[in-house]
Amino acid sequence: MTTPQLELARKLLCALQNTIRDALIAARQRSAHRFARVAAVTAADTIYEVDKISEEAIFAWFEEHWPRAWPVELVMEGIEDNEAVTFPRGTPVAKTILKCILDPIDGTRNLMYDKRPAWALAALAPQRGKKTHLGDIVVAAMTELPTSKQWRGDQLSAVRGRGVVAEAIDVRSGTGRGRRFRLQPSRARDFRHGFASLARFFPEGKALTSQLEEALWDQLYGLGATTPLVFDDQYISTGGQLFEIAIGHDRMIGDLRPLVFAKLGYTSPLVCHPYDICTELILCEAGGIVESPDGRPLRVPLDTTSAVAWMGYANPTLARTVRPVLRRLIREYLG
Repeated sequence: MTTPQLELARKLLCALQNTIRDALIAARQRSAHRFARVAAVTAADTIYEVDKISEEAIFAWFEEHWPRAWPVELVMEGIEDNEAVTFPRGTPVAKTILKCILDPIDGTRNLMYDKRPAWALAALAPQRGKKTHLGDIVVAAMTELPTSKQWRGDQLSAVRGRGVVAEAIDVRSGTGRGRRFRLQPSRARDFRHGFASLARFFPEGKALTSQLEEALWDQLYGLGATTPLVFDDQYISTGGQLFEIAIGHDRMIGDLRPLVFAKLGYTSPLVCHPYDICTELILCEAGGIVESPDGRPLRVPLDTTSAVAWMGYANPTLARTVRPVLRRLIREYLG
């Protein structure tokens, strides 16, 4: 794709997510109590009524707005891996030139209880069939799905190699007007008096993950200080976690659930999937780092079921600090 085409693709993903956000806000005003109803259970996750609202908005938007000259395959939470959803409708997957991976609502549990914002996530990669992976993504966008008390929702988007466009959008006025702001991940050279954590959202694997994390901080700084040196925040949204690093709030976030569950013999689908982490390009374009726990690039396929373990850092210095200790602890606790 040419530079102008990539820029158009970025704007299209933002427009799609604006539609998702506005549809959810309107639905909440009509019947917020229905958001938390279970609609379906798939191999990837539990689907709630709030998820179904966003899916309908997505299909309608692609039908009306996606360029027919860019046939695309959709990979999305709620669509099974053996389903083929393409636009224009009926296009054989082999005839598509792009693969679009989406999570309509990343952080559903936050949003359906009006507790914390969720995020709409989307990314585009050249179509390479089943070989298409996270490293192929060239355009990504993420849009905040606000709680009822928010007047502002942020939107981040990026084209590989061209930096990040960050906008704060007035979601209450109905105008969609936004103002640009600058992203700046933390430049701190250590973790003292900052936020950093490993994901342990659910009871499964929480104790083992906590033991490994406690050992990490013990080996780096020692434990038992009168004032805590490292603060913890559990944001049940991978997109939200990436945003917290990109905006400068968190210095490190990691998700080792696939490794922890494998050690414990669990088969829980409650792990990060490729659609959850599809906007890692944005954090990288902002100057942060996203990688596998062993320090290698993330190269998982763009599907709905692969389990993804990942680490995100605000800057290279912090990554270099953690990598060797984390590798050793993973061998000790999860090997």
